[in-house]
Amino acid sequence: MNETLKRALSGAIYVAIMWFGTFCSELSFHILFAVILLVCLYEMYKLRKGKTKILTFLYVLSPLLLVHFIKTELVLLMFILTWTFDTFAYLVGVKFGKHKIMPTVSPKKSWEGFVGGFIFTVIAVYLTANYFLEIELNQAIVISLFLPFTATLGDFIESHYKREAGVKDSGNFIPGHGGMLDRMDAFMITIPTIYILINLL
Repeated sequence: MNETLKRALSGAIYVAIMWFGTFCSELSFHILFAVILLVCLYEMYKLRKGKTKILTFLYVLSPLLLVHFIKTELVLLMFILTWTFDTFAYLVGVKFGKHKIMPTVSPKKSWEGFVGGFIFTVIAVYLTANYFLEIELNQAIVISLFLPFTATLGDFIESHYKREAGVKDSGNFIPGHGGMLDRMDAFMITIPTIYILINLL
């Protein structure tokens, strides 16, 4: 119970800091992601100690630099959709998960959980899109369709690096949740994808 309470409290604080830092002002947004970048680089450096680091640093640097060029409302929407996907993929996976996606890399992730998270992510778009005045509904829907795939891919990549390092978590930055990389892995592929969708396509 104490562990569950600690995880819930630290998770709530993490969400509050992420939300406030992104929403409060442009300055707080840039400071927040600069700090996240430094912490993630440090954790990745520890994971890859004695191994090549070029690709892994690009995995961290690319999204956490590109995020500074994405509108705040899009980042907030990305947070909501990612947290929705993660939450319901976990809940549905625990209840109904039988067919594992990639058990050698992430043994807890199932196709049933993925589908459940996907459905609730699309539902979340329709429930929240009206609150984001600068984002068109069609744009938000496209993001919701891509995000479950990019979030899962980002998680698998980080899980692969952790398995190579022989550790369960990337660190202990957030009590009960592991390191900052463990909380940001779902965004690592999502951020560049959203940037490309919005600015290039």
